[in-house]
Amino acid sequence: MSWQDEINEIQRQSRMAEQMGGEESIAFHHGRGKLTVRERIDLLQDPASLEEIGTLAGSPDWQGQTLKSLKPSNTLIGTCRVNGRKVAFSGGDFTIRGGSADANVGNKSRFIEQYALNSRVPYIRLLDATGGSVKTFEKIGRTYLPEGAGADLGIRLMQTVPVVSAVMGSVAGLPAVQACLCHFNLMVRNTSQVFVAGPKVVEQATGQAITKEDLGDERIQVKNGVIMNLADDEADAINQIKRFLSYLPSSVHELPPVIDCEDDSDRRDQSLMSIVPKNRRQIYDPRKILQAVLDQDSFFEIGPYYGKARVTGLARINGMPCAVMANNPKFNGGSMDIAAGEKTIRLVELSETFNLPLIYFADEPGFSVGQQQEIAGIVRAGARVLTKIHNSSMPYACIVIRQLYGVAGGLHHREKGFYRRYAWPSTHGGSMHIEGGTAIAYKREIESATDPEAKRQEIEDRLQAISSPLRNAHAFGIENMIDPRDTRPLLSEFMADAYRLLPESLGESPGLSYTP
Repeated sequence: MSWQDEINEIQRQSRMAEQMGGEESIAFHHGRGKLTVRERIDLLQDPASLEEIGTLAGSPDWQGQTLKSLKPSNTLIGTCRVNGRKVAFSGGDFTIRGGSADANVGNKSRFIEQYALNSRVPYIRLLDATGGSVKTFEKIGRTYLPEGAGADLGIRLMQTVPVVSAVMGSVAGLPAVQACLCHFNLMVRNTSQVFVAGPKVVEQATGQAITKEDLGDERIQVKNGVIMNLADDEADAINQIKRFLSYLPSSVHELPPVIDCEDDSDRRDQSLMSIVPKNRRQIYDPRKILQAVLDQDSFFEIGPYYGKARVTGLARINGMPCAVMANNPKFNGGSMDIAAGEKTIRLVELSETFNLPLIYFADEPGFSVGQQQEIAGIVRAGARVLTKIHNSSMPYACIVIRQLYGVAGGLHHREKGFYRRYAWPSTHGGSMHIEGGTAIAYKREIESATDPEAKRQEIEDRLQAISSPLRNAHAFGIENMIDPRDTRPLLSEFMADAYRLLPESLGESPGLSYTP
């Protein structure tokens, strides 16, 4: 006696499920420049590593004992390997009811989230779904009260494993929130949109007729920081997911993956000698510093279109992953505004969660000033960044590139844990800038002078003469004045020390909160 007939039937029904919404629906999907969920998973997985879960979940059409057709669930879940490492995934199938919740079967997304949590593997959402539908009410025969949308499991996931959300189409409602319940998210140029509610709902609620693009494409959601990165196409999106995960451990219970490095750990890049102009009013490109110091081509930038006054991302030094941030004087002088503060918080939380040493290339002129910043709440935002930095415990190294002023400048420093600080000869700082502070501190002396402008300049010149970082080093206000070319060798040493200490920090941190 053999079970071959039953095996053949399983295979027949699996082929039905693989047809998704049918040829016409798939052709319409392709016509909009989009891949199907199965094509996306093929790009994501290492060859022949897919293990789909719940393939046969769907709405069957039986004729007696024979299955005539099977409309599969519009949520695809399973596991596969990405660069040799196992991950769990869920993907919305837009070819079936636009990914709407009324075409789901069971709670496949919750199942795979629980799987990722229990097996401690990274979790990837390929989002292409419109969320809830009033058809669900008719389907279940009642309405219901919303109860948190499974947020507890999603939040627990973020405390345990890397979570990525990729917006691959039009995403609304719960899937839009899931786009932010992650450590990294991205959307695709020209084909992705994110919004709480779509154009028809907006029109009903507000009377405003608006397209889905004007409501939530990359012009809106990447610029405002809801979505961190923008992909040129779906293949680029998948590649960015793979690259992001390559810096992170599978869970908080493992160390970040160290790779072999062909870049000399003692490399001393000559360009660092002149990269910061001697004229303090001239700017420079901080990415050139990162390129000269980090492992070559290892910097993966996160959030390049939001909070541009600060550059953030992941990188490697001597093959060891780390989190990296740098002030960007090309935007607002590099001063911390609310957006730059939010980026800083996100990066610190990421490094704290997954035990990534943090390296900061500091050139902070202070909090961004002006009425608009005060209206937006810069003081409270600054207090949040201060709290996050000082409550952190990951190994932390700061390279002082140029200026550090005020409370924001003080955020480069941390009193507890493993912390190292090095200063370039271009360093200067204080409670406030000499140029602005002179007019306040010496107001009476300047105003009573025969030539007030000459007196102001005389006082400024006198103060500038004592602003040399060497004077600060004499008082041990700076522990290490260094040749900029020594930055990479010193950071290689720092990283080796940090990775020796990291095993003590493995495991979940119940008190750690993550800010979407």
